[in-house]
Amino acid sequence: MKKRITLVAAVVAVAAAVAAGFAVAGSRDDHEQPITGTALTRASEAALAETGGGRVTETEVGDEDAYYEVEVTLPGGREVDVHLDRSFAVVTSTADVDDSDGDESD
Repeated sequence: MKKRITLVAAVVAVAAAVAAGFAVAGSRDDHEQPITGTALTRASEAALAETGGGRVTETEVGDEDAYYEVEVTLPGGREVDVHLDRSFAVVTSTADVDDSDGDESD
């Protein structure tokens, strides 16, 4: 049952990532390419596994830090950039710091 819930959550996240990818595509620089196809599914699954959940809100192929970058927004609104190699292994994972009010606890 736990695997089924995880699978359903991954499918929902991938669907959200695809929708977000279309929404964000218009605001990207010309050199930034979103992840598509099965690579999007695999990258999203790897990023969500790294963050323990959340929602994929942006993706990029050929990021300066790694081959893939997946931005995940966590339930509290905090964003995490997950960098993956060509094999979808995590290279780095960096949470954006919200220092607007000095409180970083989300």
